[in-house]
Amino acid sequence: MLPLQAKKLASQYQKEADKCNSGMETCEEVREKAEEALSAQMKLTAMWEIRARQKGWREKVAKSNAFSYFI
Repeated sequence: MLPLQAKKLASQYQKEADKCNSGMETCEEVREKAEEALSAQMKLTAMWEIRARQKGWREKVAKSNAFSYFI
């Protein structure tokens, strides 16, 4: 292989590697944001469940009542 061809090939590989790295960074950022959103949603759900339990909600009762509407 000639030195000029080797340089071009190395340049192409470097461009592809840069694209890949950029894609990985974007993917990682999106994953981190999704984790944060999930964590916030789980906290909110727990808060509402605590409030419901304080007002007398019980899971087994709620499930049996929910099914009676569809029968």
